[in-house]
Amino acid sequence: MGLRVEVYGCAYKSDVADFNGRSSLLYRFNQKSTSTVKDVISLRFKSQRADGVLVHGEGQRGDYITLELHKGRLALHINLDDAKTHPSSVHVSVFLGSLLDDQHWHSVLIERFNKQINFTVDRLTKHVRTGGLDDSLEVDYELSFGGIPLPGKPGTFLRKNFHGCMENLYYNGVNIIDLAKRRKPQIYSVGNVTFTCSEPQLVSATFLSSSSSFLSLPLDAATETLSVTFQFRTWNREGMLLSAWLRRESERLLLLLVHGQLRLTHHRSALQSSDIVIGQALSDGQWHTVTISVGGFQVSLSVDDKPPSTMKLKDIAQPGRSLLIGGCPSVLTNQGCRNPTLAYQGCIRSVIINNQPINFYLVQQGLLGNYSKIQFDICGIRDRCLPNYCEHDGECSQSWKTFFCDCSGTGYTGATCHNSIFEPSCEAHRLTGSASGFFSIDPDGSGPLKSTVVYCNITDDKVWTVVNHNSTEMVRVQGSSLQKPHVMKFNYSASLEQLRTLVGKSEQCQQEVVYLCRKSRLFNTWDGTPLSWWLDRAGERRTYWGGFLPGVQQCACSLDENCIDMNHFCNCDADRSSWENDTGVLSYKEHLPVTEILVGDTNRSGSEAVYRVGSLHCYGDRFLWNAASFYQESSYLHFSTLQAELSVDISLYFKTTAPSGVFLENLGTKDFIRVELSAPSVVTFTFDVGNGPVVLTVKSHVPLNDKQWHYVRAERNVKEASLQVDQLPLRFLEAPSEGHTHLQLNSQLFIGGTASRQRGFLGCIRSLNINGMTLDLEERAKMTPGVSPGCPGHCSSQNSLCHNRGKCIEKSSGYVCDCTHSAYGGPNCKKEVSVSFESGSSVTYTFQEPFSVMRNHSHQSSAIFAQSSNSRESITFSFLTTQMPAMLLTVNTYHQQYMAIILAHNGSLQIWYRLNRDKGPDVFTPTSHNLANGELHRVQVHREGRDMYVQIDKDTNLKYSLSTDKELITIRSLTLGKVTGRAGVDEEVLHAGSKGFIGCLSSVQFNHLAPLKAAILNRGSSLVNVLGNLVESNCGELADKSSSRSLSDHADTGSRGKKLTNATQSDSAVIGGLIAAVVLITLCAVAVMTRFLYRHRHERTRQMASVKEKDHQPRPELRYRAELDLHSAMRDSRKEYFI
Repeated sequence: MGLRVEVYGCAYKSDVADFNGRSSLLYRFNQKSTSTVKDVISLRFKSQRADGVLVHGEGQRGDYITLELHKGRLALHINLDDAKTHPSSVHVSVFLGSLLDDQHWHSVLIERFNKQINFTVDRLTKHVRTGGLDDSLEVDYELSFGGIPLPGKPGTFLRKNFHGCMENLYYNGVNIIDLAKRRKPQIYSVGNVTFTCSEPQLVSATFLSSSSSFLSLPLDAATETLSVTFQFRTWNREGMLLSAWLRRESERLLLLLVHGQLRLTHHRSALQSSDIVIGQALSDGQWHTVTISVGGFQVSLSVDDKPPSTMKLKDIAQPGRSLLIGGCPSVLTNQGCRNPTLAYQGCIRSVIINNQPINFYLVQQGLLGNYSKIQFDICGIRDRCLPNYCEHDGECSQSWKTFFCDCSGTGYTGATCHNSIFEPSCEAHRLTGSASGFFSIDPDGSGPLKSTVVYCNITDDKVWTVVNHNSTEMVRVQGSSLQKPHVMKFNYSASLEQLRTLVGKSEQCQQEVVYLCRKSRLFNTWDGTPLSWWLDRAGERRTYWGGFLPGVQQCACSLDENCIDMNHFCNCDADRSSWENDTGVLSYKEHLPVTEILVGDTNRSGSEAVYRVGSLHCYGDRFLWNAASFYQESSYLHFSTLQAELSVDISLYFKTTAPSGVFLENLGTKDFIRVELSAPSVVTFTFDVGNGPVVLTVKSHVPLNDKQWHYVRAERNVKEASLQVDQLPLRFLEAPSEGHTHLQLNSQLFIGGTASRQRGFLGCIRSLNINGMTLDLEERAKMTPGVSPGCPGHCSSQNSLCHNRGKCIEKSSGYVCDCTHSAYGGPNCKKEVSVSFESGSSVTYTFQEPFSVMRNHSHQSSAIFAQSSNSRESITFSFLTTQMPAMLLTVNTYHQQYMAIILAHNGSLQIWYRLNRDKGPDVFTPTSHNLANGELHRVQVHREGRDMYVQIDKDTNLKYSLSTDKELITIRSLTLGKVTGRAGVDEEVLHAGSKGFIGCLSSVQFNHLAPLKAAILNRGSSLVNVLGNLVESNCGELADKSSSRSLSDHADTGSRGKKLTNATQSDSAVIGGLIAAVVLITLCAVAVMTRFLYRHRHERTRQMASVKEKDHQPRPELRYRAELDLHSAMRDSRKEYFI
């Protein structure tokens, strides 16, 4: 057997320098200082130390550049500004790499041109730009490599210097190490710098298993003391590091890693123990040195360079015959050696027992001790947070096998903080049943833009999104000219990128510009040169005003043909001394909003102008109902390749009568992704990233090809994949910790079909959203055969046929509204549902456990994996009472959390949130007015993460910030009215709960629950507990119709419900009765006359009624009377409950 290897390549020149931690090289310039606009520094290095300066240079005016190792990462610090001239300028710091103290070679390249910097470590590059005014780097005298020596004291360093080897060190084309080897005068050597890499190799061992890895080492039986020193590095916060039996029976020492701290426990017996706890954050992936000393009557423990902690013993401690590192062998389990938490999983090196180093090679060869599940001569630690897969500024943490994303405070949720917790538009808030108020919206969903706060003006016909800016008051301008114009810049509550996305998604946007003038022109009379103008969102100058199309220098009066002087196209250009008006509305979307206005003709005598730029108003969501109809199986729409390497979320609505069809498909060379209706009641999500096909399926208990709209959402990221259909349980599958992660696609994206033109979809698809961007199906359908824009049917338009969260359901000759999840009833879900509460009355809903998330490969799944509510609650109700204090609504969880809305002793409304049982509650009082005044008040509370929006009636709109964005975990129950004592509830809330509620509650909505309506329709359910007497009322409607009714009238109306009591007779009542009798007689006469005239139509009317009777179906809310269906919709609240 033979082997021949031939290697081809280029000659490689290696210049190496070895720095021992007390040495450095100084490269001195020919002149006193050097100023550069371009710098290139390249080198390779290896080290076993986590900290040390590699390159440093600085100037007297404050410029500097520093490259250093810090906790195993490379940090580049640079400043180009004069510290004296610009003391507030912030320097740039860039961090790259991780675990670079691994004794392997790493490449570094720094390229700077003016303010632009490219920083590369091992082919990972960051591009940054410095701030300030200067472009050059001014360095005095010298650059140092390997440390920062103190001036005048060779060998003395200001901070830790580098300990390791550097190779091929170049600065702006100069080979620094070569100059040092040839002893050139430009190089000055500090300390002992050698030109061979003599760094000793430290042998590491990797403990692979968290359950069965261990290293057993013998101890000298003759020794009376024990000293153990070793180094470890890990990401795990828990693990057993060392166990040593002592000579006394059942006595041993146990060293554990607990919550990132070291705990050394001395077990004297099964019931007696004492311990020492030292260190902080030791599971940070860095090397830490541990020393344990046992001798006489004490045991000491130290970590890194900290002073040791000592434990006093009652008896002399003598070591046994062996010690264990990492875990307990299974053969010793019966002898009391059990892993208290987990066996250690990580790296260990430099083990020294009683001053004798342990040779891991002897252990590996079986010549020393015993071991299991250990890999020698390597530290297999990986930084799973590099690159950081947590999106939207989510904080990455990790264990040995995986990483985790902390999404707190980001406004996003999910395994990688990919999904926004906010609705994308005000139109979406309307569909959830929200009333007008301030809301956070995220126009690009899971895209890169953050959420922003807007005002949603929700009316019956339109939903307006209002974005305010910093100057909405009238501004008076005098003394301005083109040479010294008046300039006003507008800063909006949203960024320009957010505004661009918002405007692009809206059907129409407009902005009113009020402009009044007196001897102040907009355009020059002679040549039309503009004297005033405004800037659009791109910063471009615009000279049209009030409704005119771009490019036309005219005003609204010219469009309406009513300018005061027909020789001019603007009223102001008449240049009159009287006040004139050129107010108009700007409505060209691509230019909105106005970012700046300039006024330049108010410097003449008597000349002035007054203007006001209003808020940006937009209405409609042009993509929410963007749909396409596919009526040929071979037809499809195609778009550019899906950008879904690391994460993708796909959501759409579909309706069809076909048994199967592909919604979406995108192929690569081997990878692919596909979402389809694979059977009449089955939706399948399939993809392959190189580890083999992954298939997730959701099966509905009813057919999905029923010509109704159904919602599908599929998501895939490096942590997991999930599939959601309507409100069915979420299917999800965890991704393997090892293997391929990138989804590599290269073909077109097919919608409604496949590249093979088989298994095409027949039906409608709308609101197709991918990674926060909605595809314009209608525009593409206009030019595609077999596909038409829009979708036929009553429920396929943006016109709201069903209100207050009602769901539109297509029928063969019309539609019906499903009001199951609405707090309202009636044909269009607009009828208020009100209930009168008496003393001691209450309604309590007990929630079952959330739906378990069904893993695709197993029917055994835990509720711990269920999707959370994403810290979101939406509560709406109306109430009428004269009682105070009073309990309106409270929600509590299985984890001693609660939220409550009460009336305090003075009648003011209070909102209580206790999300962390270890801390006090958050209490908010939106209004100090007495709301227990017998009038109907409407309350709306909407929480998303830390942000809470409260609206009371129409005059109170407030935003609050909670102390945490935790969610209400596993809700136990919701109660309206009287509440009995509960553990963990604050005294004031308990007092209000004991008083209960007397009065009328109307249209109560909690997320997708309609408690009052369900209590009426589902009496007798084991999950609905009603105490006291509840009477269905109409107080909500009556209060709306007659807001001037007296307090007693309100109370009477609310209490009697549908029952009538004797009314007191009065003169006015008698007169009213007579008038009513006369009217009744007149109507009877008219009825007799009209009966004959319309008699011939009677039979026709009966026939039409019989036809409608055949097609009539009972309303869905009546169909569900026997079944309580109160679970939250997964699409909006992300949590489901069985009730």
